[in-house]
Amino acid sequence: MQKWRSIVLFTVLVLALVPHAFASGRADSEEVVIHWPCIWVGADAKAAVVADLVDAYNAENAGSIRVVIEEMPDYAVYDRKIVAEIASGSPPDFFTLKWNADTRAYYESDILMDFTDELAAGWVPAISRESIAQATIDGRVKVLPYETAITPIWYNTEIFDQAGIADFPATIDEMWGTFEKLKSIGVIPTSQMTGGNNAFTTQMWFSHLVNSIGGPDIWSKPFTDPAFVEAASILKQFFENGNTTADAIGATAGVSSGHYMAGRTAIFSNGPWFIGNIRSNAPDIYSVTAISPAPAAGPYTGSQVGFTLTAFAAANTNDAARRAAILDFIGYLALPENAKAISLESGSLLTPEFTLDAGENMDPLQAEFIKLRDSATFLGRRFDTTVPVSVLDEFGPGIDELVAGRISPEEFVARLEAVR
Repeated sequence: MQKWRSIVLFTVLVLALVPHAFASGRADSEEVVIHWPCIWVGADAKAAVVADLVDAYNAENAGSIRVVIEEMPDYAVYDRKIVAEIASGSPPDFFTLKWNADTRAYYESDILMDFTDELAAGWVPAISRESIAQATIDGRVKVLPYETAITPIWYNTEIFDQAGIADFPATIDEMWGTFEKLKSIGVIPTSQMTGGNNAFTTQMWFSHLVNSIGGPDIWSKPFTDPAFVEAASILKQFFENGNTTADAIGATAGVSSGHYMAGRTAIFSNGPWFIGNIRSNAPDIYSVTAISPAPAAGPYTGSQVGFTLTAFAAANTNDAARRAAILDFIGYLALPENAKAISLESGSLLTPEFTLDAGENMDPLQAEFIKLRDSATFLGRRFDTTVPVSVLDEFGPGIDELVAGRISPEEFVARLEAVR
C-alpha cells in the first residue's frame, strides 16, 4: 500500500506543478490537516469502519497528513451546512456531496477541486469508468461518485405469511388488496413520512410511481405532465384508510424506519446503506426482510430507482501540497480493500470494484440489492436528484396539504413546477 501511496503523491504533485507547492507559505515539514465534516458517524452503519480507516491513515502518515473528522450525525443539518458553505465560497477541505441538480451548478465555478487531470493519469483505478462518466460535465469531473444505490421495497415476510400473502404485489391494484389483508391482522401496511429535509421514504414511493407511469424519460417533462398527476393521486392513498401510521405527517426518517424496525409496519422503502442499521438494531426484523421491485402503477414494469447517492468533493486550492494530500486521502478511501471493508460492514453499494476473498461472504440482503439492480428493466431517476432545493423543500409540505384535502393532485404538482 505504501508503494501505491508514494506513486500517487508523486503523480499528483507533478500535475499540480511542484514549484508552486509552498506558494501559501507552508514550511516543507509542516503537517497538512484535512478537515472532514462527516455524516458517517454515530449510529451510521459506516461509522466504525470509517473511523478505523481514518485512524490507520493518520498513523501511516503521522507528521505529514492528518485527517480530522468533524462529526455531523444529522443528515438534514449536514446537507444544509455543505450547501451554505459552498454558496459562501468556503467549502470544507474534503466532504461528501449529493449528486443532484444543484450539484451540477457547482461545476460553473472554481470552488470545487477539479479531478479531471488526475483521473486521466490513472488515479483511483478501482472506480468504474461508467460512474466517472456520469459525473463528467463538459469534459470535467469535479465530484467523484463513491456510493450508488437503488431503493426497492422492503417487506416483512413473517407478517406477510401471517396475513396469508404469498408474494409481494406486482401491481398497484394488487397492492391495495395486500394492504387490506395486512390491516385485517392489525398491521399497518406502510411507513410514510413528510418531514425531514426531503420526505425521503414517501419521496421514494413517488419516484417509483412516476417511473412506472411515465418511463425513463419522464423526468425531462414538466411536473404538470399527467404522469406526475397520477402518481400524486396514488401517493395520496398511501396516507388514507389506515394505510400508514398516524404520525406520518411531519414524521422524519427515523420515525418512518423505526416503525418498520419495530414490526409495526410491514412495507418500507430504503436503500442498501440501511442494511447495517437494521442488522444491528433490529436483527429479528432483518432476518425476515425481503426486497422487491415496486408494484407497477403504469406500463413500465420492473424498474428500480437508481442513483449516485454520495460523491466525494473537495475545496479547490492553489496549495499543491494540500491538493496532493487531499487527493491521496480520496485515493486511499477508493482502494478496493478499503471500499470492501466499508461496503461489507454497512451494506452500501460503492463505485470502487472489489472481489471477495475465499471465506468472505456478502450480506444476503446486500446481494439481493445487487441482483435487483442488475435485473432492472431500467434505472429510473429519483425525485430529489432531478430538482433544485427549492422544489425539494416544497415536496413534504405539499404532501401535507394534499393528504389534508386542501389541494388536489393537479395543484400539488403545479406547486412543484412553480418553484422549479
